[in-house]
Amino acid sequence: MKRILSILFSLIALTLSASAEGPAQVYVLNLDDEIGSTTWLYTRNALDAARDMDADMILVHLNTYGGSVVHADSIRTALLNYPRPVVAFVDNNAASAGALIALACDTVIMRPGATMGAVTVVSGTDGTAMPDKYQSYMRAMMRSTAEHHGKYLTPDSVMKWRRDPLIAEAMVDSRVSVPGLIDSTRVLTFTTDEALHWGYADGRASSIHEVLDNLGVKSYTTTTYAPSWVDRLIGFFTSPGVQALLIMLIIGGIYMEMQTAGMGFPSVVAITAAVLYFLPLYIVGIASSWIVVLFVVGLILILLEIFVVPGFGITGISGILCISAAIIIGLIEHMTFSLGFYDSDSLITSLVIFCAGVVLAIALIWYLTSSYGPRWARRHTELLLTQQVKDGYIGVDMSPKRFIGHTGVAVTDLRPAGKVLVDGETLDAVATMSFIPAGQKVDIVRYENAQIYVTRSL
Repeated sequence: MKRILSILFSLIALTLSASAEGPAQVYVLNLDDEIGSTTWLYTRNALDAARDMDADMILVHLNTYGGSVVHADSIRTALLNYPRPVVAFVDNNAASAGALIALACDTVIMRPGATMGAVTVVSGTDGTAMPDKYQSYMRAMMRSTAEHHGKYLTPDSVMKWRRDPLIAEAMVDSRVSVPGLIDSTRVLTFTTDEALHWGYADGRASSIHEVLDNLGVKSYTTTTYAPSWVDRLIGFFTSPGVQALLIMLIIGGIYMEMQTAGMGFPSVVAITAAVLYFLPLYIVGIASSWIVVLFVVGLILILLEIFVVPGFGITGISGILCISAAIIIGLIEHMTFSLGFYDSDSLITSLVIFCAGVVLAIALIWYLTSSYGPRWARRHTELLLTQQVKDGYIGVDMSPKRFIGHTGVAVTDLRPAGKVLVDGETLDAVATMSFIPAGQKVDIVRYENAQIYVTRSL
């Protein structure tokens, strides 16, 4: 084993020394966060930058508890196919998806006290282990990654795997046992010493300087990938929570616009949210062009429904379906990241994010259109003005209603209209049932349409 490690390190040092006359150029990629679309974007950018500068080595500085298997597979594939040496420095943690990334590297150096393993696929909602078909795919992925490193000839003329595929499977499935290492009741996680003993680590180091020293690289310059503000912004807008909020604004803005005349603030909100939703996905290469076209078609259909087609019918429904389909498919492509690998968990995650956005939109619409909402929103959905006399409005005087049940005297003959005296006030009145002569006592029986009605008092 020591012989093969010596040969491996020598080859790396030879590659580095032969690639340039001056110091070796080492490109450092820090993966110290949850593995997801953002870390995959950083990896792609870093590998492109390393190619542009003709770097001699990629050093992946790992400290992660894992994340999305789909994006980890993208990173794994990119590292396996990179033409120059790739070294993983496990700085404390390479758990779950992080272990897959470490296994994809040509050389693994671990910090004393670090751990690597526990690659079981779990649900993103409650953390429970996924069904066996998911574990089967992950076992095969780990096994093929281990097999990629090939075999070597021992002093006893026996061919052995450099990274034993069975050990890789044991990191995924507790049912896999490795004689002398782990039984079939636990998922495998290596310490640094265990990884060194079983061939899953090639050395130990406490810093990048020690890593390169172990590899025999004495003269070098390092360049560390630093995400630009655009990269960070794209990572922010492609996070599930922000995507749910953008979906809320898209749906809420479209609904509020359909309730108002003309184009106004809700349209601006919906269009801005749509741009912030689709543009980052398109820039990264997640969302296909036809998805954006589908959303625009849906938006045009809704505008036709508002301004051209009377009522609400097939045009509006088709527009809503196109927009919903574009959003959901964009989410699914975000989850699968155009790998050609699709599973129902990606669909479920996408639908959960979409439904969360719809629920938030309903809550927002209810708030804006309720009596608790801001006045600028409520003015489109309810009557807020009152007709005040001081503003020139003339209302009906209801004060004579207080005389109902009182007794008065007819001032003039009621044939049937006339005047009566009630509690010292002379009022217009209408007799019911029969005419009433002047001087006759009357009873006020009702007040309707700004008019008092009376009957002869018994």
